[in-house]
Order: sequence, then structure tokens, then C-alpha cells
Amino acid sequence: MSETKSVATNLVRLFVAVTAAFGFVVSGVVVAAPEAEATVYSSCTHYGCAEARSSNSIWASKGYPGTRGWYSWPDGQCNFAGGTFYNREGQLPSGYSYREFDVTPRACGAARQAWRLVRNMNTGVVYFSPDHYSNFYRL
Repeated sequence: MSETKSVATNLVRLFVAVTAAFGFVVSGVVVAAPEAEATVYSSCTHYGCAEARSSNSIWASKGYPGTRGWYSWPDGQCNFAGGTFYNREGQLPSGYSYREFDVTPRACGAARQAWRLVRNMNTGVVYFSPDHYSNFYRL
């Protein structure tokens, strides 16, 4: 009996670990795992920082547009401005207005990648997120 109890206990532990990591379905409703807190770095040390700085310079020359959509980019490509970044998870300082912008240009209408710039419209501080808002590097 104790071997059966041990197996059952291990199965329960496994279930709890899996549901905590990935979320689960209860009565047809998806229950998501808690959001991991983002890390905000005071400087940009990621290998994509040079591209992020270049992209930021071009977005600055366009006045950091507030309308979502595709914008013409040098060399005949396009890049996407995502509009308002709501900071719902509170990763960045609260009480400010933010806008988001894609980093890597591509053909107009192409699939977007995860690299983003997020600009604090009150202070002008720009962050680079290489992993779709899991980490932020200040430019």
C-alpha cells in the first residue's frame, strides 16, 4: 500500500508542477500560470542592442508614431509600430505612457518577430525587449 501511496503522491506532485509551469484547463476554462516578472536592465548588453539602437534612431526620425501600422523603412522595407504598450504586468515604471515599435524591418505585412522597442513617452527613455516583454534593456 505504501508503494501505491508513493506513486500517487509523485503523480500529484508532477501534476502540480506541470500545471504551475504551463497552466491547465478546468471545466473548459484555461487557467494560466502566473506571469514571470520581467527583468529590467539599466544598460543594453544583449547582442541585438546595436540593431535596436539603429531602429530606435529611425523611429525617432519618424516622431515615434502613435498609430498602429506599417511604416516605410530605408531600403524599401517596412517596420511596424504597435501603438500603445499598456505595461499591464507593471514591468516598467508605472504612471507613464508607453508606445511599442518593432525592431527588425521586413516586407510590409510580413510576420512580426519578438524584438520590440518600448518608449516612455513622458521621459523619452527607450527599452529594448528581445523576448517580447520578458526582459527589458535600457538603450
